[in-house]
Amino acid sequence: MAAQMTAPTLRPATTPLPAPAAVQQLHHYAYRAKDAEETRHFYEDILGLPLYHIIQSDYVPSTGEYCPYTHFFFRLQDGSFIAFFDLGNDEAALPSPNTPLWVNHISFRVDTVADLEAMKARLEADGVEVLGVTDHHIFKSIYFFDPNGVRLELTAQLADEFHMQEESKTAHARLAEWTARKQQWRKDKAAGQAAEALKPQQNDRPEFGGKPAV
Repeated sequence: MAAQMTAPTLRPATTPLPAPAAVQQLHHYAYRAKDAEETRHFYEDILGLPLYHIIQSDYVPSTGEYCPYTHFFFRLQDGSFIAFFDLGNDEAALPSPNTPLWVNHISFRVDTVADLEAMKARLEADGVEVLGVTDHHIFKSIYFFDPNGVRLELTAQLADEFHMQEESKTAHARLAEWTARKQQWRKDKAAGQAAEALKPQQNDRPEFGGKPAV
């Protein structure tokens, strides 16, 4: 029987919490794969990420449920991984019915715009449809889907560390403004007075008005 997850126990307000651990980097991100070899070809032979580790079992360690799987990992240059589960039935994960396909994605960094353009040529030579190069001001990107329907982005950073530090100084204030506006939007929506979706307080990308989002 699958293990049952319970709600966390709330600590008394007077109990001091331990300091947060230093989260060093992404260890891995895992998706469902339709076919392990098809996925290996894409990530290892085309993107150049070496297959590094495989875990196979009939039972899921975290839940105890029976679900045979092959779990396999591809390594990035910084030691992090992107991983997949082949559940042995040739089925890919279904897209979310309430989320546009461009929203959920994972981005990998390359060193230069020249690297980005070279990877675009490499992907297109293998028959992969690529969007971009797209200019996001602080970085440039290309977009494409892997064989499992996972949207991927390759990114070349343009802004330096100083520029990013300057950007970080306004991030909390901008998010707080969005949150306040969203709280009002919820009240207006409950009263039948709000638009279908809340628009942001400013448009950082006016040059893309009227174009499909990427």
